[in-house]
Amino acid sequence: MLEGYSFPLILLSMMENKLLILLIITFFLCIIAPAYAKEIPVSSLIPRFMTFSADEVNVRTGPGQRYPIRVVFKKEGLPIEIVKEFDGWCQMRSKDGDEGWVHKSLLSSKRTVIVRGSTRTLFKKPKVGAMPVVKLEPGVIANLDRCNKEWCYLKAAGYKGWLERENIWGVYPDEVFIK
Repeated sequence: MLEGYSFPLILLSMMENKLLILLIITFFLCIIAPAYAKEIPVSSLIPRFMTFSADEVNVRTGPGQRYPIRVVFKKEGLPIEIVKEFDGWCQMRSKDGDEGWVHKSLLSSKRTVIVRGSTRTLFKKPKVGAMPVVKLEPGVIANLDRCNKEWCYLKAAGYKGWLERENIWGVYPDEVFIK
């Protein structure tokens, strides 16, 4: 045993050292973990919906600039479905079925949807017969705020309201979306 130290003091000293080490590790994790969390790509979910973050996007036949351009989309905020990823490139599908590859730097995780079918009514509450807010034409792009099982809350041209999810493209049938 150590001379000049009593057993309780040695035990207390060891516990203080462990507590100090635990505090240092906790501090390190609090500082470093958020930086690593930002590094984790959203790309772990396939398929998923994203939007174009540029007003002009070249969609290529393969995952790289050496591949020819298949189509050019000229609509920032257009929702697309990501179906595959490879080396910083995402294979996407549009509402109309156009497919190709875009670089991930041209994409945003912001969610939007496209009104489909005929003219649709945006309602103040998520039920048919609720007070109407505005009518939306087919093809209108709206910001997706949240969805429950049957309805989605949208924001379009300064208007906010609920629309049945079957009338939009850009959200999966069983997806419950909370912003």
